Amino acid sequence: MSDTTMTAERRHHLSEEATKKVFKRLIPFLLLMYVIAFLDRSNVAFAQQEFEIDFGISAASYAFGAGLFFIGYAVFEVPSNLMLHRVGARWWLARIMVSWGIVAACFMFIQGPTSFYILRFLLGVTEAGFFPGVILYLTYWVPARHLSRARGYFYAGIAIAGILGNPLSGALLEMHGIANLRGIQWMFLIEGLLAVAVGIWSFFYLTDKPRDAKKWMPADEREALAQTIEAEEQAKSEGHAPGSVMKALVNWRVWYFSAIYFCIQIAVYGVTFFLPTQVVAITGQKLGFQASLVTAIPWVFGLLAVAYFPGLADRTRKHRLIGCCLMLATATGIIASGVFQANPVLAIGGLSLAVMGFVSMQPIYWTLPTEYLTGYAAAAGIGLINSIGNLGGFLAPNMRDYFKETIGGNAGLYSLAVGAVVAAILFGLTAFFKKANEIEAGHLDAVDAKIIPH
Repeated sequence: MSDTTMTAERRHHLSEEATKKVFKRLIPFLLLMYVIAFLDRSNVAFAQQEFEIDFGISAASYAFGAGLFFIGYAVFEVPSNLMLHRVGARWWLARIMVSWGIVAACFMFIQGPTSFYILRFLLGVTEAGFFPGVILYLTYWVPARHLSRARGYFYAGIAIAGILGNPLSGALLEMHGIANLRGIQWMFLIEGLLAVAVGIWSFFYLTDKPRDAKKWMPADEREALAQTIEAEEQAKSEGHAPGSVMKALVNWRVWYFSAIYFCIQIAVYGVTFFLPTQVVAITGQKLGFQASLVTAIPWVFGLLAVAYFPGLADRTRKHRLIGCCLMLATATGIIASGVFQANPVLAIGGLSLAVMGFVSMQPIYWTLPTEYLTGYAAAAGIGLINSIGNLGGFLAPNMRDYFKETIGGNAGLYSLAVGAVVAAILFGLTAFFKKANEIEAGHLDAVDAKIIPH
């Protein structure tokens, strides 16, 4: 066996050992951050009824305000991601989390539609860059062959927020009257301050790049992992990836990826922002801790799905087929939750199928754009994709309310299924794209030979 092969094999082994440490140390903490992020952006669903009764925030005003988060998010997404790439993830992610936690806590002072609109917009501004920042951050630490699995664990935050966060929100509502505060005030205050505390912790816990991980990774593993990531970045830059920020922002593939993500988010937030009230309508329960336990059921199935399907996609390399099937499952589940609304078991089953589809699809989706972009182009491109895509979160509640009021029945709910079907079609058509990065485990030796001195 030649020295070149020995060197390549050793680097591969050390890189794999380093990746295991990354999965043990960084992924759980990023998951915790995302649980809190999703909780703080979606807990307004538990306040919808009280907003309407006490402050005159109508269903249409609620839908508009819920969606305003994504306008602020979209405007500041790209510059925020560029700042993360420039100053480092540790400092920037901490800044994002502390600032959004402060705004989230201020929701306890809402007095009517205007204050609701302003705070929802500011929450989007302060949280802008968090999600695409983490997606970018993962590319600094995780080799391409493990990225879908890493994103899958991160996306489990959505499901965990539903499983643990919804009952937490429901329990906090039961604190109504303590210290003369309403239940929703306790919910916003405690969940906002939780984000501030974890944000401060993140500054001391996270590490910017593999070569900086001197306290928790041996030197040879740090170097092997850094070289693996650098090799993949070089392969992208030599392929068809946009080479600059401006080229990434005007590249048609980046906008195509944005369209796919836009349609996915229509399903995600069209379901999420109305899930508690939909469960109440299905079961006839009062919104509180008991109803929140039922609300958690679809997220349990979502967690099981995201633990399985992204890894399956990595192992089989059938990302498009699996992703398309998951989005069609989402559409089917959304429709079923409306058709069988009179049967609580079947209706909750439909919602569970919908959540399974869109939660586990999203880490699979990100396989494409992160293989196509690198460097500052990745920071800008991922930011733009998430920015434009999340405008689907603005459209979804307003679209659902519009069709419900104009057509009636479950038309608003069914409109979300259309978004999921379009996402499946667009994702399937990416089979005609030529990816910039074709690196898989089988090509590792060729990459090693280019970057390791012999």
